[in-house]
Amino acid sequence: MPRHRTRRPAPSSLVTAAAAVLLAGCAAGGVYPVGRSPDDAHAAVAAVPSASSPHAATGPSEEPQVDLDAELADALAPLADGADVSVAVLDTESGAGASYGDGTYDTASIVKVDILAALLLLAQDEDRELSGAEQAYAEAMIRRSDNTSATELLKVVGGEDGLDAANERLGLTGTQAVHAWGLTQTTAADQVRLLRAVTGADSALSADSRAYLTGLMGQVEADQRWGVSAAGTGAVLKNGWMPRTTTGLWDINSIGSVESGGHTLLLAVLSRGHATKEAGIALVESVAEAAAGVTGAVAGRD
Repeated sequence: MPRHRTRRPAPSSLVTAAAAVLLAGCAAGGVYPVGRSPDDAHAAVAAVPSASSPHAATGPSEEPQVDLDAELADALAPLADGADVSVAVLDTESGAGASYGDGTYDTASIVKVDILAALLLLAQDEDRELSGAEQAYAEAMIRRSDNTSATELLKVVGGEDGLDAANERLGLTGTQAVHAWGLTQTTAADQVRLLRAVTGADSALSADSRAYLTGLMGQVEADQRWGVSAAGTGAVLKNGWMPRTTTGLWDINSIGSVESGGHTLLLAVLSRGHATKEAGIALVESVAEAAAGVTGAVAGRD
């Protein structure tokens, strides 16, 4: 594990074209049942505007403007069919992005990426490496989606207050941590902001920290490599799946980066209300593919 040197936190770039995938976890990938939040819908946060065409000029142009949000909504119309889903996507090369839905969702196990990012920030601040125990917890938490490891590492970073403080440094604006970490509230847009901090150079996380975290996300167990991986190749991801106790319906979420059409895409898909885990996964994968296709259409216009 590389050393994490103290650095002055650089302001995280807010993703103007935001997206979010809510991944919930059950069993190996689930929420740690310390507490429970109500199952009713949470207040929506303001939608983050998506990017306009990457070649939008400052003066008059004969090139038509592209409304990527509208294109994404059209692409998802036959897929969503009343499903409660939100997605955000960002093409890191062109800057093109789109989002659909702006509500808040339970994170479930996708919050484990956030917890590890907070731990790495702490290690940087203290100018130290992760301890052997911390590394073991981190690997189990990301690769196997181990819940006990997430609970232990949340304690190390200072609980929900420590996670909120880390999120402020990472540029997240619509995420609220709770003690029962799987019930942390987030948006698709914020999850893309998190992915930007985890994968991009303009981040409070050092290069070593980013490489360590994405390395683990690229090694999740084979039976957990579903979700945004359907949208491209070389997926670096974290998923979450969780049945709600009051309804028996499933939350299914996925966040990560993929390579598609020679571009790197950051994707977050959050969803809830599925009758089965399998039905939720199928929808999340279809939504991720549709979102990737919208940014690919923009690349084709360059």
